[in-house]
This record gives sequence, C-alpha cells and structure tokens, in this order.
Amino acid sequence: MHAVVRTEQGALRGARGPDGVAVFRNIPYAAPPVGPLRFLPPQPPARWAGEREAGAAGPTAPQVPYAPPLDALLPETTVPGDDYLNLNVWTPDPGARLPVLVWLHGGAFTNGSGSLPMYDGHALAREGVVVVTLNYRLGAEGFLDLPGVTPNRGLLDQVAALTWVRDNIAGFGGACDNVTLFGQSAGAMSIAALLAVPPARGLFRRAILQSGAAHHTHGRPTADLVRARLAEALGVEPTPGAIGAVPVEALLAAQQQLRAAVTAQPDPERWGEVALNLMPFEPVVDGEILRQDPLAAVRAGSAAGIDLLIGTTTEEFHLYLAPTALLDAVPEAALPHLAARYGLPREGLAVYRAGRPGASPGELAAAVATDWFYRIPAVRLAEAHARHRSGATYLYEFGWPSPAFDGRLGACHAVEVPFVFGALHRPELAPLLGDAPPQHLADAVRTAWASFAATGDPGWTPYRPGRRATRQLDAHPRTVLDPRAAERAAWDGRR
Repeated sequence: MHAVVRTEQGALRGARGPDGVAVFRNIPYAAPPVGPLRFLPPQPPARWAGEREAGAAGPTAPQVPYAPPLDALLPETTVPGDDYLNLNVWTPDPGARLPVLVWLHGGAFTNGSGSLPMYDGHALAREGVVVVTLNYRLGAEGFLDLPGVTPNRGLLDQVAALTWVRDNIAGFGGACDNVTLFGQSAGAMSIAALLAVPPARGLFRRAILQSGAAHHTHGRPTADLVRARLAEALGVEPTPGAIGAVPVEALLAAQQQLRAAVTAQPDPERWGEVALNLMPFEPVVDGEILRQDPLAAVRAGSAAGIDLLIGTTTEEFHLYLAPTALLDAVPEAALPHLAARYGLPREGLAVYRAGRPGASPGELAAAVATDWFYRIPAVRLAEAHARHRSGATYLYEFGWPSPAFDGRLGACHAVEVPFVFGALHRPELAPLLGDAPPQHLADAVRTAWASFAATGDPGWTPYRPGRRATRQLDAHPRTVLDPRAAERAAWDGRR
C-alpha cells in the first residue's frame, strides 16, 4: 500500500507495511556535497515536481568497509552516489502528532549510514513514535579542519537534517517541538558536540547518548597535525585547494593509512590527542561552530532544559580485543604504562585488580580502556548536566553479554543497538548476538527509549551525583546506585 506525504521540497511516495507503519526512504535534506559544494556547509536540497519515489535506500557517504573481523560483527551496506545527504522516516500515523526520534549512526566518524538494515525503524515506530535516520559527511569530507574552510561540516550536516525535521516532520505525524536525538558511538559523540553548537539549540528537546559522551573532540593543534599527516599520505600540500583536488577514492585510502599509522605508533608529538583515542577524524573545537569543549559547555549550562539519557555497555572494549585475540596478548608489564597513558593514577590500577580477582592482564586493560573511553565520560557528562537541575538526567549500563567468541565478547561496544531497534533476529547480526538474544530485554529497552522520547522519563530514578542511580539493562533489569564505585572514584579529578 502506498503512502504520500508533502514536504517543502515536494511530494514523497512511500510504502505502508502490513503493521501499519509507513516508511519513506532516501529523502534529500541537503544538496549533494560534491563539485563546487565539496567542503562547503550543507546547501538546501533541490525541489521536485510530482511525486518522488521514496521506497529504496539512497546513496551512503563515501567510506571503506571495516577490516576483518569487525566486518562480520558490524555488517555494513553501502550505496554509491553523490546525493548521500539523505534521511529516512518511519511513521505509524501521518495524521498524528507523535514524539520524534532522530538517529545518528556510529562508525568512528569514518563509517556507517542511516540506512543500515539494523537501523530499520519499524519496531520503534510501533511504540508510537516517528523515527528518522540519516547520513552525514564522514572522514575528511566532514571533519578535516582546513584553513579558510567552514569546519565541522559533518556536524553542520546533522544540524541541517534536524532543521529539515523541524520544518517537515509534521507531515509525517511528528511533533516538531518534541524531538529526541539518539545515537551510538560517534553518533553519541556528535550529540554531545551538538549540545555545545549554537545553531543546534532548539532543534531537539531530549537526547540519548549510547556509548559516546563529551570527551572526544580535537583541539586546533591536533587538527593541524591531522591535516599535515593526511597531506603527507596524499603527497600534496596541506591546503584546501590541494586536498580538495584529490579524488574521493584517494582520500579514503589515505584515511586508512592514517588510522593504521597512528595505531602502529601512537606518538602524541606526531598525533596530538589522536594518540589516545586513535580517531583521526572527529569534531574540532574550532571556536566558530564548536566554540568550546562540549563538557565545559554543558557544565556552563549549554544543555539546560534538555533531558539526557546517557549510558554505555559493560565491556565496551572487548569488541576490539576479543575477536583479534589481543585479549590474551596483553602482558602484565604493559598495564602500568596503559594506566599512565590514560591518566589513571598508579594506585587506580590496584583498585581494578582488587575489584576483578582472577582477571587476566588483557581483561584489566579492557576494563581500564572501557572506562577511559566510554564509562567515565558518560558519568562526567551526567554530573555536568545534573548539577543544573534544568532538564532530567538518566544513566544506564547495558550488560547483556554476547555469546560470541565463547562468551569473551561480553557486553561489548554496539551490542545494545539491535535491542534498541528490535533487530535481534536479523541473520546478518547472528555473529554478534548468537541464536537466542532475549526478546524481553529488547522490549524493555525499546519501551524505555520510546517513553523517554514521549515524556522525558525512561522509567527509572534520575541520576544525581549524591546517589548515582544507574539502570542495569541485562536479563534482569534493575536500578543500582553507583556501580563499581571504587573504580569510578579512582578517576576523580581527572578528565
């Protein structure tokens, strides 16, 4: 059955499924960022006459697939084409006025798209919300800082998509004044940055940050180093004209070289902040679009009035160590060096040992890395927001362990995403989820996310620094106070 909706650009012809949910795909929210528009802020999309077919997924941002074994655990689908600044909408009732959930995908700012099958919005839409997923510019196209060129173009793409939602979502049955932005990994880090981006103010009322918070941005000195290293890899001058003349395929190859080089030799003098998180491309504190560090901005009140739901998985870093056997390869002698790199006091490592009797060096390293990269930033963002008491703050931890790799993958990075979207039984996700992921947990997570979007309350106690209520989402969801308090406290006073 067909469904037709009119937008400011023209009419769209989507499809209504047997569950009553209508879906509209490949809707352009900005002009193709190619040719003279490359490295420019997003420009308005063209209008069209008649009804535009919106039944198939559109082009995706240029990218290179994940390397094995991550490609099997995080399957991707890419579609070539220039018109990749597009979005998709699922709605249970175009005539209603429903809460809106807008998804920002992850992928380390170099991978991903809003049209991955895992992000199908049908199950969430059946909870009584309108779901939007979108693409944004990745890698150098979206986040390379170039002199004299608008910075943070990927963030501005996200702002443009949110502006499109504000101006058009009513036609799909969505309430433009009740928008919740949700995202995972780089998508969540983008949301944290958007909390500090003035043009994004007023475009969303709530936000859900899954496994990404406000600590992962580059300062201008690091951005300058990344630009210099990329130019070296390309064999060109580090100027907008020289880099802009490079074909996209060559740029993608050079991006891969950068990631490999920093992973092999994470020297801070050569890489700046990238030496710690190994992500050459991410939002830059440029003083123009992103005017200050996002955490400092939230502490100063930039997110006042916005409800936040923030969380992580229990064993985030196992995604990177268990499939590659690195979990067994970390030597005991490396642990003090690892702790020092992350700024964990020497006595802090003893806290982790005491709280995890029998843990191998690799498991201890994974726990420290998980907390530095994901959990502690989530706690710090919750604390910074909750202090204002203007806008609710909630914290969660997703703890269901994947059975993959004989259970060693655990509750790793990205394992919660199929639960949020109700995608447990997609065959391509079996390597990550196994044969029998718990449906009741997916139902609980999806209900909580939809409830938060509708009311600002996911169904558990708000976070306060004095109590630190945290919802444990596993086979038996429950609320606990300050989980692993000694490990959290070991990082106190450190960024």
